[in-house]
This record gives sequence, structure tokens and C-alpha cells, in this order.
Amino acid sequence: MKVKFTSIILLILMGMGASAQNLKFANPKDIALTPRQNNFRNKLDLSGIWKFKKDSANVGEKEQWFNGLEEFRSIAVPGSWNEQFTDMRDYLDWVWYETETYIPKSWKGEKIFIRVNDATYAAKIWVNGNPVGQHEGCHVPFAFTLNDFIKWDAPNRISIQVENILSPERVPTGNVPGSSLPNYPAANYDFFPYAGLNRSVLLYSVPDKAYIKDITVRPDFEGTTGKLDVLVEQNGVVRSGKIIVSGFGQEVVEPIIFKNGMANTVVEIPNVHLWSPDTPDLYDVTVVLNDGENTVDEYSLETGVRTVSVTENEILLNGKPIFLKGFGKHQDYPINGRGTALPVMVKDFELMKWTGANSFRTTHYPYDEEFYHMADREGIMIIGETPAVGLFFSGDSVQEDKRQEICMQYMHEMIYRDKNHPSVIMWCVANEPSDKASLGFSSAVRKTKAEKLRAYKKFEEHFKMAKALDPTRLVMYVGVMMGPKDWFALTDVIAINRYYGWYTSPGNIEMGANVIGKELDKLHEKFKKPCMVTEFGADSYPGFHSEQLEMFTEEFQKEFIKAYLDVADSREFVTGMHIWNFADFKTSQAIIRFGGYNYKGVFTRDRKPKMAAHYLRERWNSEAVKE
Repeated sequence: MKVKFTSIILLILMGMGASAQNLKFANPKDIALTPRQNNFRNKLDLSGIWKFKKDSANVGEKEQWFNGLEEFRSIAVPGSWNEQFTDMRDYLDWVWYETETYIPKSWKGEKIFIRVNDATYAAKIWVNGNPVGQHEGCHVPFAFTLNDFIKWDAPNRISIQVENILSPERVPTGNVPGSSLPNYPAANYDFFPYAGLNRSVLLYSVPDKAYIKDITVRPDFEGTTGKLDVLVEQNGVVRSGKIIVSGFGQEVVEPIIFKNGMANTVVEIPNVHLWSPDTPDLYDVTVVLNDGENTVDEYSLETGVRTVSVTENEILLNGKPIFLKGFGKHQDYPINGRGTALPVMVKDFELMKWTGANSFRTTHYPYDEEFYHMADREGIMIIGETPAVGLFFSGDSVQEDKRQEICMQYMHEMIYRDKNHPSVIMWCVANEPSDKASLGFSSAVRKTKAEKLRAYKKFEEHFKMAKALDPTRLVMYVGVMMGPKDWFALTDVIAINRYYGWYTSPGNIEMGANVIGKELDKLHEKFKKPCMVTEFGADSYPGFHSEQLEMFTEEFQKEFIKAYLDVADSREFVTGMHIWNFADFKTSQAIIRFGGYNYKGVFTRDRKPKMAAHYLRERWNSEAVKE
């Protein structure tokens, strides 16, 4: 098969040694449920200070560094190595991480997993010198079983090799010939290619006899009765169980019977509380596996009852029109880089609510799971996006097949993990894809009709996959300036990134607003779908002011945002405006990125408000009062 052949070629190119033949690839279904601690399951967080060593010559596997690192230094996990060390900002090649841990005796007789919540970009794992598994792809978890490699009553060495080499065959892409983003490091996207173990590493256990492998909850309601269509997948031979839905003084119990490892039932909730930004009400869904009178496994998650749909002009939440006010943003912060920092996450939600925002897009990759749990509780709507930023459908056919393969993998990993969050109302399959490798504003690369049709058909596969995995949510992609517009025939919502008055007609806000208005009119007239501007904004250097509007000042940024919002307010079919960006963020070095930063944030990188943030607080909160 082509997929298997491509994978073999990749292993050879990565210089893997003989032991790599025993490194299996991760199964996306193994990360469907967030690890929990309860009476039947255990969890151990390995976050902390690990050993770390650079392997610039890629000799570590041949020299068996997985048997213990020598001449190492210390690194924090989670956290990007590019920010933690003074000599490794632009280093993206091979490195090694190592830690030791005891596994509690109480875990004996259980199935034990290691779960890495993000290793950017490719990783391989050894435990006690034994090859465990490998994963390719960034910003998504992966997991492997460890039972065959564990030592009891002794420390267990965990070794993880990671690299983030930029390549045209990867997603997101890098080192693309002819790219319109000349920068260093040569990422084909406009944010810094932070590398390493950027999220937590967990050990967890589940019952060995049988355990709940996946739960899919699909919500609906009719009148005052909520309906949760619950599909349960188990690993084992247990035949029966039950589903308990509780909340707001009610508890509904439904028995389930398994056939071929699957069970399905619909739970009806009388006097249902619907989830929305105004009332982010959540229900507990508990699945219990029974072996006769004994409980074998149990898993609980929170979810909400709500529906999402569209008309020609509107996005409907629970059958009512909703306008998405918010931001594109990054997991980006000084010292942490792209590493998860929970206090920063809490602050970001506080500041979004402070401005009056009700939504954000996970630009340009799935975020740490805690973002989704918090969005559920806080009533913030999410457009969940895959790492397919700057994706293109042209050039080397082997590379294109590899990109297609990893995009399908991302779709499974993202949707398996995030499908039960009521806050997620849309999936975004790609940001600014193109039918040519030269992205951005360049149209110099001409494509034949046959080539354009082929690119369309390849991209159509992304939408079919997303709809097959989750038919309950909207699916979209985000279109770039000068990108193909016919692809919007595939989407539920038209979403565009536009910077008229900044990158084109620079400094002329009035002209930019006029152009974006006319384009929105044409798109809606052609496709008859609700429209969003998912990126718009202007760089402003913090504290830079002028008495007349001038680019890079805080005054210019505020007026730019105001003009675009006014355009949206005058069109009933515009159903969302996401400003680029929530906060200033780090980028590769480029002539248009002063100091290696994108300054389009309405907050500074350390979350201080600019004039635009104060303006949004005044405008969006007054709009909420009117509504």
C-alpha cells in the first residue's frame, strides 16, 4: 500500500536505527478519553524537570541514549526548548528527554498507558531501554501501552526522542521552495515553530479485564426534552452496563447491552437545561461496565445539550441566531513558548470575557485539552482547527500524499479527543489552503483546470472525513487572499482572512473597508451561506501613538478594527468577526516581523491591553446589553 510505503521511506530518511522496526505507530483511538482518576482508573502526571540533551548529529539512537543520558542538562516539561535555553532558539533538530518514575504497586494487574499530550513534531519513546512506539504530528496527543516494559519496585526510565525538522511533506509545512513567507526558521506559516514536549506527559491505568475505550455523545432536544445519543465502545468481553446522566436535581439511568464491543442508547432528559454562552449548563454523563453484579470500569465526562445549524444568513445555536465575537489566538507566552501554562489560560479567558468576546478559533492547531474544559464551563464557543495551516495541493506527488495522510490522521485525533465538548461548534479543516505552493498574495504560479479540479477533489476528502466522524457540527475552512474561492462550495460557513488596508492599500482604512464589504457581498450572493471574517487586524507597537492615523500606532489598529466591525454590522449575513490577534506572539525572523513578533494583538504578549482592547470592551459589552 502507498501509505505503508511512504511510512517506510520516512523512517529511512529520519535515520532510524534497527530498533525502530519495533516502534509501532500510535492508534488515534487510544486518546479518545481524557485520563481520569477514580476507583477503577489511575493517573500520574510526569510534569516537572526532566533530563535533556541535544542530538544535532542524530547519533543518539545508534549510540543507545535510551539506556541513559550522559552530559545532560535540565528542562521543564511542559515547555518549548526554544525559550528555555539561550543557545537553542532556532534549533529544530533531534533532542532527547529522560525522566524516571516508580509505578505504584496498586497498578499491578491493570493495563498501563503512557500519554504524551504534545511532542512537536515527531517523537519516539523507549521505556527502560525498550522501544515502545512513535508518533508523527504536532499539537495532538498519542498513547501506548507499557505493560511489557515495566519494572516493579524499581525506577522506570522513560526516554523520548523529539525533533521538529521543517519539511514540505509535513503539516504544517516548512522549507517550501518558492514560499511567499521568506523567514528564518523557514516555517511556511506566520508563528514561531516551537518544539519539544509542550504539554504534559501522563501515565494512566485502566482495568485489564474490560475498560471503556470511547464515548461519543451526540446532543439534541425537542421542546423541553433533551436527548443524548450515547455510543460506548469497550475493550473486553463485558456484556452489560448502564449510562447515568445527572444534573440540576435530576438523574436518568439507562441500561446498555454490548454487541461486538459496542453499545448505543438515547437518554432523554426532561426539563432540559440547554448549553449556551449565557447559560453554560453542563450534565455529567457516567458510563458503567458491569460483570454480573460487579462494576468493572466507570468513566464520567461533562457535556452540554445544544444544537448547531445554519440558514442562508445565520449560524443557529439551539435554533436561535448567534453572532461570533472573538479572536484568533495562539498558545504563546514568554519563557513557556507554546508550553501549557494554566495561569495564562485562565487569564486569557478572563480577558476574553472582559472584552465581551464569546468565541475563539484554535489557530492554528488543537489546543491543550484544558482550554476546551474551561470553554465548556465559561460558555465560550470554539472553532476547533487542525494543524493544516498553509496547506497546499501541488508539487511533489509523494510529499502531497504524505500531507494528505497526516491531515486525515489529524482529523481523527482532533475529533476523537474533542467531540464531546459543547463549546466546540465547528471544525476547521485548514487555514489558508491553496492549490499552489506559493501562498499569500502571489498568483504567479498558474494552474491548469485539471490541476485545479484535482486539488479540489483532494481537499473535498477533508470535509467528507470530518462529516463522517461528526455529522453534528458545522465544517469550514478559512480562505486566504488570492486563494481559490470555488472551494467554499464545500463549507457550511464562508470564512475568510482579509487585511485590505494593511497588506494591500496599506494605510487606507476607508478603502480597505470598502473592498472587504464588496467581497463579502459577492461571496454571499454566489454561495448563499452565512459569512465570517476569521482574521482581520493591524500591527500596533505597544505605546506607539500619533495624532493622525498612522500604521503601527495603537490609534490606527483601533480604527482599522472599528471599520471592519462596522462593515459586518451593516450586513445581516455576516455572522461572526474574529480579530487577528488576541495577543502579540512570537514569529520566525522576517523583514515584516519587527523583532520576530506579530504585533496584531489587542493585548501585548504579556496580556496588557492596547487601545483596541479597551475599544472592544466598550463596543462588545454594550452590544451584549442591547441583545
